[in-house]
Amino acid sequence: MDGALVNEIGTKALLAGVGVLLLYWTVSAIKLVISGRGINPLVKQFFNQIASGRVDAAYLLTSKSYRQHVSRQDFLKFLGSLQLNRYRNLKSGRPRIKDKLIILTLKLKSEDKKTELPLDFTFIKVEDSWRIDRIAKAKI
Repeated sequence: MDGALVNEIGTKALLAGVGVLLLYWTVSAIKLVISGRGINPLVKQFFNQIASGRVDAAYLLTSKSYRQHVSRQDFLKFLGSLQLNRYRNLKSGRPRIKDKLIILTLKLKSEDKKTELPLDFTFIKVEDSWRIDRIAKAKI
């Protein structure tokens, strides 16, 4: 009789734990979706600016702290090292929240889909709009 009681309590505890985990995951997902609004248009605008040759406009889409640490010249060198003209397709990964930042891995794919360039973009909310706070080659 005691074994059945322990088994029943264990099953209920396990179900309660799964329920709490599911609730936490749901709340986190909703929080991420709500807080991440505006990031996709920013990414699109960033790459459109670069593609049309308006690198200064793309540089201005970054945060003030980014511009303090990365000069315009270094930004140009970084973009040149990426050889972005080789890539045509963009695939977005799953965003991650760290403190008040959202980190998103974007994978640029070549037209023949043989070459892939993963980039980690870190976004920070400045007042009511998102800004790019960091761009780095992803370590996959």
